[in-house]
Amino acid sequence: MKRLTAWIIVSALIATFIILTLYNHPLKKQDENLLYSKGVVTNVDNDDITTVGISSIGFQLVDVLLTEGDHKGKSVTAKNDLLGQLDVDEVYRKGDNIVLVMHVMDDIIHESKTLNRNRQGNESLLFGIFLALLLIYAGFTGLKAMFSFVASLFILWRFLIPALLRGEDPLLYTIITLTLLTVVIIYSVAGFNRKALAAVLGTLTGLAIAISLTLIFGERMMLFGHTAPFASTLLFSGYIGLDMRGIFYAAVIIGASGAAMDIAMDVSAAMYEVKEQSPDIPAGQLIKSGLNVGRTVVGTMTTTLLLAYSGGYLTMLMLFVAKNSSFIRILNMKMVAAEIFRTLVGSIGLVMVAPVTAVIAGWLFTTVFAKSSKKQG
Repeated sequence: MKRLTAWIIVSALIATFIILTLYNHPLKKQDENLLYSKGVVTNVDNDDITTVGISSIGFQLVDVLLTEGDHKGKSVTAKNDLLGQLDVDEVYRKGDNIVLVMHVMDDIIHESKTLNRNRQGNESLLFGIFLALLLIYAGFTGLKAMFSFVASLFILWRFLIPALLRGEDPLLYTIITLTLLTVVIIYSVAGFNRKALAAVLGTLTGLAIAISLTLIFGERMMLFGHTAPFASTLLFSGYIGLDMRGIFYAAVIIGASGAAMDIAMDVSAAMYEVKEQSPDIPAGQLIKSGLNVGRTVVGTMTTTLLLAYSGGYLTMLMLFVAKNSSFIRILNMKMVAAEIFRTLVGSIGLVMVAPVTAVIAGWLFTTVFAKSSKKQG
């Protein structure tokens, strides 16, 4: 009954937060004359494309049969601009499923432009496989994990990102966001108990240490945040006044937060089981057990963080090797320094989460809750 009551209270808090978020930050209204649709390419005209090496410049005219909406079944000719940028451009072929945008007035299509290939079907399929495997393996716990996944996505998309675009203090809103995420994720998965409380406190303390290091060494290394993907594009899209350094710091902390929660939960859950099996274990011995578990978890998690960041910049590392770049030059490049900074700050935060959680959990399990149990008895 207590657990059900706790779930109801937290659900009500989350619902209130969602309502306030929607009320305070409504989505910008889309131009009523713009209509997004999907279609199948029936013909292409490549006469105005100039190929330079492996890139293409110019434009492609694409005949598209619309497959959804009020204009389903109609055929339109859409323009596909090619800028010679391999990470953005797409050259279409007959039979491709694509997404396009049309300028419509008085139910008449005046102009059409291609956007991208339609990848939603495969994305939905992958998500369905992920969800099915999660539910089959984890059952109700998997369902709670999915709830935390969706809630986290909502908090980032509807709370943090709009605040950053408005020019709010990135670190302040990141702290609020991470507090919300930590509470929602850990309590959703672990339930409302002392091990979840210890994991929440341990995670937030470790992230506070990481934030302090970010502020200190970010200033010393003169990193201004412009190395992030699409940073320049964002600035010149009407957001020139954004605090890109603060946003970069926020990205560093958010990137490490998931692994921090994982480590804190592992340590707390292990210590909770030890306490359950040995109720009379002294605080010092319980904390020692937690530290031993933390050492094992941290050893693999820091490497995981390194591999995750390295994988994201694999082509950049390949370029350095191909050009036989000097190691000194590589280490001092702004983009590389930013990634080293991101990896090391995140790793230090992870290393600190484990012992902090062990101490907090040992104190909670043997002192605070022990006294509470004696009083109830």
